[in-house]
Amino acid sequence: METSQPSADLLIDADNEVAIRQELTLVAMGKRPADRCLRVGRLLDVHTRTWIEDAEIVIHGRRIAYVGPAGSFPGTVKERVHEPDLAAVPGFGEVHKHIESSHLTPEWEAALVLPRGNTWTCEASHEFSNVDGPNNLPFWLEARRRGSPLKIFPLPGSAVPPTAYESGGGWFGEAEQSGFLRDSLMVAGLDEVMDWPAVWNPENPSYDRLWGMIRATFAGRGVVEGHGAGLRELPEINAFAAAGLASDHEAWSPEEVWEKLRHGIFTELRPYSMDQVIPWLLQKGLADWSQIAFTTDDRSASDTIRLGASDHNARTAIKLGLAPEIAIQCVTLNPARHMRLTPWVGSLAPGRFADIVLLRDVASLEIAKVWADGRPVGEGTRFLGEVPRIEWPAWATRTVNIPQPVTAEQFRIPAPGPGETAQAALLRPFHWNDGFITMALPVRDGAVQRDEGRNVTKFAIVDRFHGQGAVARMFWLGCGPRTPGTALACSVAHDKHNIWAVGSCDQAMADAVNALREIGGGWALVREGRLVATVRYEVGGLMTCRPAEELNAEMQHLYDEGEKVEWMYEPTFHPRWFPGFPERLIFATLTCAPWQWVLVAPSEQVPEGFVNVQTGQTHPVVW
Repeated sequence: METSQPSADLLIDADNEVAIRQELTLVAMGKRPADRCLRVGRLLDVHTRTWIEDAEIVIHGRRIAYVGPAGSFPGTVKERVHEPDLAAVPGFGEVHKHIESSHLTPEWEAALVLPRGNTWTCEASHEFSNVDGPNNLPFWLEARRRGSPLKIFPLPGSAVPPTAYESGGGWFGEAEQSGFLRDSLMVAGLDEVMDWPAVWNPENPSYDRLWGMIRATFAGRGVVEGHGAGLRELPEINAFAAAGLASDHEAWSPEEVWEKLRHGIFTELRPYSMDQVIPWLLQKGLADWSQIAFTTDDRSASDTIRLGASDHNARTAIKLGLAPEIAIQCVTLNPARHMRLTPWVGSLAPGRFADIVLLRDVASLEIAKVWADGRPVGEGTRFLGEVPRIEWPAWATRTVNIPQPVTAEQFRIPAPGPGETAQAALLRPFHWNDGFITMALPVRDGAVQRDEGRNVTKFAIVDRFHGQGAVARMFWLGCGPRTPGTALACSVAHDKHNIWAVGSCDQAMADAVNALREIGGGWALVREGRLVATVRYEVGGLMTCRPAEELNAEMQHLYDEGEKVEWMYEPTFHPRWFPGFPERLIFATLTCAPWQWVLVAPSEQVPEGFVNVQTGQTHPVVW
């Protein structure tokens, strides 16, 4: 990948930062000319939550040099822009987001979200890091280096690998985290520490690695982000806070949010839980919202086109009764304070990047225009800038390492004996039980069979990192196709991102995986023996280097073909995720789903891939 020499004020660098601020100081005093002045009808000061009527924002380079009432700037300006009917608020920020979940490379993510007000993002980077850890920082900083107006602040992943029983693609420990924090001021901290058993249990094989990364983050004055899914009891909440895990984005109930706030845990609310939490907090009389931010976490490009980006999060809160000014604080100042980024983002104040959202209507958060780096970048939902053309190298585009096509035989589960039935271990996605399900399944032709009548299908993980294409397979409950000859496969499988496949027949599963092998990752749907849809994620098997609209067209075709499949369904912990096209299966192998038994790729340590991630205990999938 050819890298260009960065402009001094694109990436944050200590030496350049001093020079930039020395210049801004002189501009603010009127001793040096400014580049442009944006005069607006009113401006929200998020620090005091008050409005300044008829205000001007004076810009030099990519930064703000001066803010005050119109006409108060003592210096000269080369260019003036007047927007008397618009209200200025700071560029919106993502306190916790996986850009990989938009399935767009960073430069195309910028083109999608900037017109929707999102000018900076804290990238929770354990997804791409699990595919290519050594190139983590070069990947996330390259678009900005090439001139993209979106500021990406990487947080290297704590879950690299997600468990001690997975490998390939990346491995981060104390030395790696120390290096990330040393190498770039853009690195804000440590991505969500989600392997909770490895945090509290000294006997867990990931204990030393995780605490080494936490130690390195403290030493580098970074923020240690948390992931507290399912931690609702007071001893667990206290332990979570005591460990130094500064935030949680997994709180669902109002009572859980309240207890975590009371124990000093910064709470990052996702839209999924806002309808329950925000009215409850308002009724409770919460006066100080400074420990709350709104976060996207995971949102596809298709959903962003349909719903919005950070603007959707704030708009949802406003509709639920939160004052617009507080909602704006929750996507600007609050996340910037939490991530210790206030010198650069979070407010319309001197020294910060000149990232400005111009609202036609504050109450509905209707965005008219967006500026970033001191220039217009969005109007309506249209991106006005140029997208850097990046030819991503082989380390980013050749990440599906399966030299030979997989075969149907690799998905077959041999019977353990001569009987007509066999006992099988089953998982159900998001079941949140400590143990696995046991069921007697039929045996035919020497192999244990699915049981569509009881919603039993087959799920598999295919190793895409080590060059053997090894397959772990078992039976799952209520998560796959009932239609004969049908399978769905995907190279997005949080958080190790091996390929998963679910299907009603072994040949269809093999065909779907082989389709992904050919296109370098993405989605593949085989229906009734025929490949009917693919979606290409050629970068890391997670993203595509294309416009969002082009990706969305492929996804809509996949959804349309998926509607022709009869899918099995079982009630789950999150019933809104099913039934229908089982897109949520990309999260089914999360370490914390349910922090006990998980299917991982086969290895010498875990030959069948079925392992209890707390204890390392293995178990046959049939017996």
